This record gives sequence, structure tokens and C-alpha cells, in this order.
Amino acid sequence: MKKLVMILTMVLAMVSAQAVFAADALVMDGSTTVLPFGQAAAEQFMKQNPKVKFSVSGTGTGNGFKALADGSAQIANASRFIKDSEIKTCMAKNVYPVPFAVALDCIVPVVHPSNPVRSLSKDQLKDIYSGKVKNWKEVGGPDAAIVVIGRDTSSGTYGTWQEMIMGKDVRVTPRAQVTASSGAMMAAIAKNKNAIGYEGMGYVSKSVKAVQVGGVAASASSARSGKYPLARYLYMFTNGWPKGDALDFLNYMLSPAGQKIVAKTGFVPLHGEGK
Repeated sequence: MKKLVMILTMVLAMVSAQAVFAADALVMDGSTTVLPFGQAAAEQFMKQNPKVKFSVSGTGTGNGFKALADGSAQIANASRFIKDSEIKTCMAKNVYPVPFAVALDCIVPVVHPSNPVRSLSKDQLKDIYSGKVKNWKEVGGPDAAIVVIGRDTSSGTYGTWQEMIMGKDVRVTPRAQVTASSGAMMAAIAKNKNAIGYEGMGYVSKSVKAVQVGGVAASASSARSGKYPLARYLYMFTNGWPKGDALDFLNYMLSPAGQKIVAKTGFVPLHGEGK
């Protein structure tokens, strides 16, 4: 009987320890744009702090705010600022979102590498995405129908594109194909010579061609100077002022080491050099 009691006690202790471990794990969810450097920074932070454990996901900015509101995430990554409606949802659940700008980014229009178009104005991009312009020859390209590819509505990049390009009253053409992630967007453009899409600069690779906006190329300098028309901040949000491991991680993210990770993943650090 004594041995049975001891075994049961040990089992209960192990279960209790596992529960504490799970509760102590930091959960970070949200923007797929922020995901590359957010995940890389979390991995490096865990190496330096072995007792800290992270769970990192990229389900979209909107879903990140939902996770913050319901308490399933301690850090919500966002490629846009939080909406008033999302603030109300959070506050209704006694969650008070606090923003931390952690990087700069440029939303880059991208086409297939074979496409000769080098630059498009904001008005041309609006006309393409609204469906007003349907053929590449109308904007200096080949005589071919434009295949419009966008992001789903939970994406922060979609929200920023809607704000910066489409405006309040103009919607994306119903003919547009919708992708659920940054990686899916790049893959879709790389496979279709008549396609156009958009994504954060850290995702732009040789598989696609970056298009200038109004003759200005996306770069660290054009983002910081404000010359690039589609520059934006990237954020991490917490419930109230962060404490403990969450605060330590955000301090790391904003430190020179963390900002170096931002630059290495192709985005623009808040200070120092960059792509």
C-alpha cells in the first residue's frame, strides 16, 4: 500500500509539473509576415534561456488578435495596427492590448520574373485589383489577361493593402484568387506568368519579380525615409504591459541582437542597417 501511495504521489507530481510547464509556455500567434523573424527570435531566445518554451504559429493578424482576446496567446503578431472593433472585443474580455513596433516593412507588388513591367503607380494597382484594368498591355505589359491574386481577409497585409491602395469604398475584384499565407502567395505568382500579387519584402525571392511603386523600389532606406508609398510598421501586441518571460522576449526583440534577426530575414530593423 505504501508503494502504491508513493507511485500515485509521483504520478500526481509529474502531472502537476507538466501542467505548470504548459502554463508557463509562451504562445505567440498572428501575422504570417511577422512569422519568419518572430519564430527565429523565439528560437534564439530559447537557446539563451533554456527554461523558456515558446509555441509559435502564423494564422493571420486577425486570428492573432482573437487568440490574444481569448487568452490562448500571450503575444499577437500583427502586420497592421489593431482595429477599433478588435480593441472592443479584447476589452470586453478584460484584455488590454499594448502594441510594440518591432520592425519596418514594405508591401511589395510582385509578378512573374518574365513580366517586363518594372513599375506601377498606386492608381494603376488600384485599377488592377478593382478589375478596371484587366489586360497587362494597359499598363505596359504583354497582351495577356491579368490574374489577380490577393490575401484572405484575416491577413494584416490584406488590411493594409485595402487601406493604402483600394481605399474605403473600392473592393477587390471577385475574380481575384485568394491565398491563405505569405508563402502560398509567392508560390502562386511563381507558377503563373500573368499573375500579380503583393507581400512583405522579407518574402520576396528570386522566384518572383518585385515591382516598383511609383518608380520607388522597396528598401530599408526608402521605408525609413517614407519615400516608399507602401511602407508600414510590424507589431507584437500583449495583454497589458508584459511581465516576466514575455517582457524579456520583447526586450530581446527590440535589442540589437533581435533587430539583427529582423534584418537577416529580409525585413527592416528599427535601427541599424538592413536590406
